[in-house]
Amino acid sequence: MVDQEKIRVAVASIIEAIGEDPARESLRDTPQRVAAMYAELFSGLYADPKAELRVDFEEGYEEMVIMRDISFYSMCEHHLLPFYGVAHVGYIPSPGGKVVGVSKLARVVEICARRPQLQERMTQQIADVIFEALHADGVAVVIQAEHLCMGMRGIKKPGASIITSAVRGIFLRKVATRSEFLSLIQGK
Repeated sequence: MVDQEKIRVAVASIIEAIGEDPARESLRDTPQRVAAMYAELFSGLYADPKAELRVDFEEGYEEMVIMRDISFYSMCEHHLLPFYGVAHVGYIPSPGGKVVGVSKLARVVEICARRPQLQERMTQQIADVIFEALHADGVAVVIQAEHLCMGMRGIKKPGASIITSAVRGIFLRKVATRSEFLSLIQGK
């Protein structure tokens, strides 16, 4: 698990290194608050997103299932600054139609987001987890996010969004299926 004591010591050193007094009243508890926050923000490192998909239901449903606008927060691994946005996840059950409770899709997104991440990797991880765990005929994932490492430093372009996608199975092979998914997540 996350070593909060190491984080606490490191944050106190950072506060001192930027020229502040870590013993100042308003900063005194900051190292511990940051350590507790990091334990929460990186909890996905210690969770298996496939475990969320182990309970399924045999419904005989073989059509597309989509959950859109799944909000998430993650941390860019390059600068340890947040990126946040929404994920749209769709899958087509394999013949026989095993489906999962829709909250499970949101839980997969949450676990993958709660790691030091690249948006591109997170998109692929979500698609791979669902595709493999459900033995789905296909999976599609689109993520749209704003990165604070771009907005508040460096290029300084707040409001710019990054869109990534990952498709597996039938979504990869059939343009019409992929187009239907993209149309549905746009609400058209």
